[in-house]
Amino acid sequence: MKAILVALLLLSVTACSTSPPRNPGDICAIFREKDDWYGDAKSASKKWNSPIPVMMSIMYQESAFVAKAKPPKKYWLGFIPAGRMSDAYGYAQAKDSTWAWYVDKSGNWGADRDDFSDAIDFIGWYNNVSNKMVGINPNDSYSLYMAYHEGHGGFKKRSFNNKPWLKRVAGKVTSRAQTYTAQLARCEKDLKSGGWFFGIF
Repeated sequence: MKAILVALLLLSVTACSTSPPRNPGDICAIFREKDDWYGDAKSASKKWNSPIPVMMSIMYQESAFVAKAKPPKKYWLGFIPAGRMSDAYGYAQAKDSTWAWYVDKSGNWGADRDDFSDAIDFIGWYNNVSNKMVGINPNDSYSLYMAYHEGHGGFKKRSFNNKPWLKRVAGKVTSRAQTYTAQLARCEKDLKSGGWFFGIF
């Protein structure tokens, strides 16, 4: 009986750690629910000079905080399965080649795309590369998302100019980053001090 209870507890903890947050529109609620995410995001922010709200807004847009998120499937003639749109995977929807680039340059060996800590570090790293390679301000969430989606080569060529839908998405990322910024300003003191534990009880 004791072994069964332990197993159920472990399953519960695992489910809690991998399931998306219940209120993804509120960054304070996210960090209160996922008690290790703030520390991971803060570390990535300090390491790569990328604001937490910007990184979290990009992650929200890419995966809605679903750990094992994958792109939609493709279908020939509308019904014959033909694989997925790309090999992007995980919280950050990073492609195989881009993730390999990150692991090589960051030294984060053994990083996993379905691990929040690694994924938020990846986003911070990529934003830092965007700053150094194409001069995007760390707070410019609109341009950072464009570079994230189109790649640095595509960003330089302004490939997004012919993609009005992508401009709308980047606008949503910017709006959400602004909302997250205002929310975090109200709760970060508690998060830093550990006072957010009250949200568990």
